[in-house]
Amino acid sequence: MKARVHIFYKDGVFDPQGNTVSQALQRQGFSRVASVRMGKVIDVEMNTTSTEEAKRDVQKMCDTLLVNPVIESYQIELINQGKG
Repeated sequence: MKARVHIFYKDGVFDPQGNTVSQALQRQGFSRVASVRMGKVIDVEMNTTSTEEAKRDVQKMCDTLLVNPVIESYQIELINQGKG
């Protein structure tokens, strides 16, 4: 099973990379761009077929290492990689 974690700055937290990309897009003529928020995606391969185990483990990973809870929020997506 694969877990995909989507991490973004919380609303109200300044996103310098997103701001830079937004300004660059506007300079290139994309005048309808109002703002850009950048994030990151982390894929974790899990040695389990249990969605409950995978979600619990990835939640712990996020809470202890992968995410800074002061400035970031996250969503976990579980991808069942069945053979077939």
